[in-house]
Amino acid sequence: MAMIRNPTNSGFFGVFGRMLMATWSFGLYFVYKLYFQEDEPIYIAVKGVVFDVTSGKEFYGKGAPYNALVGKDSTRSVAKMSLDPADLTYDTMGLTEEQLRSLDETFSNVYKAKYPIVGYTARRILNEDGSPNPNFKPEDQPHFTIKDEF
Repeated sequence: MAMIRNPTNSGFFGVFGRMLMATWSFGLYFVYKLYFQEDEPIYIAVKGVVFDVTSGKEFYGKGAPYNALVGKDSTRSVAKMSLDPADLTYDTMGLTEEQLRSLDETFSNVYKAKYPIVGYTARRILNEDGSPNPNFKPEDQPHFTIKDEF
């Protein structure tokens, strides 16, 4: 049984089988809304993983080269190395093997290596019907520590 709080409160707490999960889950509206508030962290989602890219403000901040990727799951854009508005989506249907390889390399060598994971999109941890995804596993990121925000 999973208990889900409103995505705008950004919390997800649930039980998957015997494993208790307490992790942040972000609705895309919440990620997008945060982006338009001054002095808030800058978040980008890739492969359903939400990263805090605030330390890369020169790349992702307002007016910066990769600003279009901010506030949404930009998986397709990262895979294609594209800032075309049509590619600013989580959808990976139709990507080539080379684009999928590029996505995996960029995900691991750029995002996971440089930016802390702050949560997951609901699409990553839930099935389409809203039930918990029993195959969900948090990303391993040993070189970052978890901030205690409570």
